[in-house]
Amino acid sequence: MKSDPVQKFLRDNKYPAHLVKEGGAGLVRRWREFVEQVEKGYTLGLEDYRNDLDVRAIIERAEAEDDEIRLLDLRLKKMLTGKKKRVWESGTPEEIFERPTTIELQKFIQ
Repeated sequence: MKSDPVQKFLRDNKYPAHLVKEGGAGLVRRWREFVEQVEKGYTLGLEDYRNDLDVRAIIERAEAEDDEIRLLDLRLKKMLTGKKKRVWESGTPEEIFERPTTIELQKFIQ
């Protein structure tokens, strides 16, 4: 079985067991699903949005970015609105991922 360096990072940094078990592939899947939800119209609340942004921060910390992640990032950036108010600090270097994505989310931060 091939070793997953992301899984090792998650384990060593005491991330939740379900994230460790899924490893790098699970983080990519979660980020893809989040971006797809945003494209369809994110229906969950601000707290869920913040939690979903944390996935991207974990990817950054685990040095797990690849071409797929970068393409997903570009897709997400196209969907962002309301870029004047910060909604979360998740440790990502690009604060653009910490902006609301829909008018529905903006009502939570006014």
